[in-house]
Amino acid sequence: MTSHTPADTFPRQYARTLRYTVGAPRSFSVAPDGSRVVFLRSGSGSDRANLLWTLDTATGEERIAADPAALLGGGEEDLSPAERARRERSREGSAGIVGYSLDTAGKLAAFALSGRLFTADLITGATAELPARGPLLDPRISPDGAHVAYANTAGELRLTRTDGGGDHALAEPDGPNVTWGQAEFIAQEEMDRDRGFWWSPDGDRLLVERADDSPVRRWWIADPANPEREPAEVAYPAAGTANAEVGLWLLDLHGGRTEVSWDREAFPYLARVHWSSGGVPLLLVQSRDQRAQRILGLDTVTGATEMLFEEHDEAWLEAFSGVPAWTPNGKLVRISDIKEVREAPQKGGGGRREGGFRALVVGDQAVTGADLHLRSVLAVTEDEVFFTASGGAEETDPEPGWIAVGRISHDGKRLGWESANGRPFTSVTSAVHAGGITVRATAEPDLPGTLVQVARDLPEGVVVDDVATIASYAETPVITARPVFRFAGERRIPAAVFLPTGYDRERDGLLPVLMDPYGGPHGQRVVQAHNPHLNSQWFADQGFAVVVADGRGTPGRGPAWEKSIAFDFAGATLDDQVEALQALAEEFPLDLGRVAIRGWSYGGYLSALAVLRRPDVFHAAVAGAPVTDWGLYDTHYTERYLGHPGERPEVYEANSLNGYAAGLERPLMIIHGLADDNVVAAHTLRLSSALLAAGRPHTVLPLSGVTHMTPQEEVAENLLLLQVDFVKRSLGV
Repeated sequence: MTSHTPADTFPRQYARTLRYTVGAPRSFSVAPDGSRVVFLRSGSGSDRANLLWTLDTATGEERIAADPAALLGGGEEDLSPAERARRERSREGSAGIVGYSLDTAGKLAAFALSGRLFTADLITGATAELPARGPLLDPRISPDGAHVAYANTAGELRLTRTDGGGDHALAEPDGPNVTWGQAEFIAQEEMDRDRGFWWSPDGDRLLVERADDSPVRRWWIADPANPEREPAEVAYPAAGTANAEVGLWLLDLHGGRTEVSWDREAFPYLARVHWSSGGVPLLLVQSRDQRAQRILGLDTVTGATEMLFEEHDEAWLEAFSGVPAWTPNGKLVRISDIKEVREAPQKGGGGRREGGFRALVVGDQAVTGADLHLRSVLAVTEDEVFFTASGGAEETDPEPGWIAVGRISHDGKRLGWESANGRPFTSVTSAVHAGGITVRATAEPDLPGTLVQVARDLPEGVVVDDVATIASYAETPVITARPVFRFAGERRIPAAVFLPTGYDRERDGLLPVLMDPYGGPHGQRVVQAHNPHLNSQWFADQGFAVVVADGRGTPGRGPAWEKSIAFDFAGATLDDQVEALQALAEEFPLDLGRVAIRGWSYGGYLSALAVLRRPDVFHAAVAGAPVTDWGLYDTHYTERYLGHPGERPEVYEANSLNGYAAGLERPLMIIHGLADDNVVAAHTLRLSSALLAAGRPHTVLPLSGVTHMTPQEEVAENLLLLQVDFVKRSLGV
């Protein structure tokens, strides 16, 4: 890690370094023979432009494979609106090379820069620009390295040879709102699927998404600070309204095409696509309510599909990274929730409750049990499956927030762990495996940044052999986070507590409290790491006891924990913040007469909800980009948790905020970016109107030109300062 600028304050450094991600290695791949690791990293902790790098696993030597500054001749990047939108969906704030693809041999890379197409030979170091009709999006090199397919802003899917010739369209839009080879908005934003086409293992065909968003309702995102500009048109599928029509086609390299057929009316969501040499292509499709999903096998001659597996859940079903997949010998690999009833200790005596666990399934056998909570599959080899997992038995976990890399045989008889610093149970932030090499980025609470280790597989029982450590150029934070982890209350809610640096209880007494949650689905805040807690520590150093609590609905604690919020955001997630606060006050110096809460996105919703519903507990709130009316949020996310608004209007009314406006009796600051196309500014404006109609004073801070990510350096810095000032004034600190 590199040193910081002497004049830096934490807010300035935190904003300038994109939360200390600039200069850190990321986006790892391993060549199939294990000879090299490919990754992205900028040249320093103050340079946002990523370069493409390789590491030789025999020598540990790192080498630059492609430098954006050289390829662009020192010019500035020019990003299309479509590319900016794609980066917003993936929360991508860096510059330069932000993604790449490799051929099967791991010798040739393809990537986009400023909407142009480039390749890098990872053996010779040669780079080249290929002719392409851009601005292009998401170039993908064929497995044999002979072609690159890419989408562009005209809606085409095109193909060019890596020798520089033959650029032509494989598919062109057949309507004004049709795109080929691009994931639709809802897939990018909510399904964690940003790809729209997939190569066959032989490189002779592609599976390509065709999306038509004509049925999707149009919204208009204006820039009130610049009224001369036209509003941006956004096709936004709000809850209860039409989604884009998504289909899938098989295209060969000579223009032949076959439509893929499945029951798209019953299963309209295309959540995952997998095509490997282990078997036929696999599709994971979901019903609109996501309470049913199927894994389909695809006949690549006829386009017909066959159901291989179907599952149902009364709450909802998740789609996981890395599955479905095939083992090399043709067994289906998936992650599924296994239902069971198991003993669970309760205060005042024993009891039974509905439980269950999230398991790795190979063929028809669950090869992991209730002691693990499966999160993703990294790789499937001849003998093993590599995965990430956290604790499944929450009653026996020693500490909350660990995520580990494991490996297990196909029959479940051999389980091992890829340890970091001799600790198998740590916080893994990313990992990949191929060619007998595992690359894992891990974090620990008492060490800034992440440690990226390259390890070679060794026989069972042998200590993991670390080949190399990939250097990080990220800046060292100017402050040190000191999280204290606890399981809080009867529900054993994962929590982290932060006290001011140098705090002395006898001298300083009780502290005003700042709750700092995300608190909702897919947002785990309590992790065994350092940098994710820096923001909370900085707030603590301003004179607060800060509490981060991951209540029901947050990931990592088992299916029952996550799904207990079905049809009830406003109850379970808020109740658990209250329980964690009151339980932790028995041990820590928390002044329960001065409690504020802050958060962004779902955390913003939860913060506003707290002062509206529980003013007896919460005395001030800062709500950033809050969802205030769930009818204004998107289909796939909202209907998964709350159902369809046409079928459950009472659920939407009970979980939205506007109906509670008359109950506001505490200070509330609402912050919203006016260019936000995920949680649009209408959420804040409607809540503000309801508060005004009820005669309730409040503060609104509109951010001109700011999206959901708030990437602007000066905005991100000043937002922290303004929040502290508001909370101090509101609590009388």
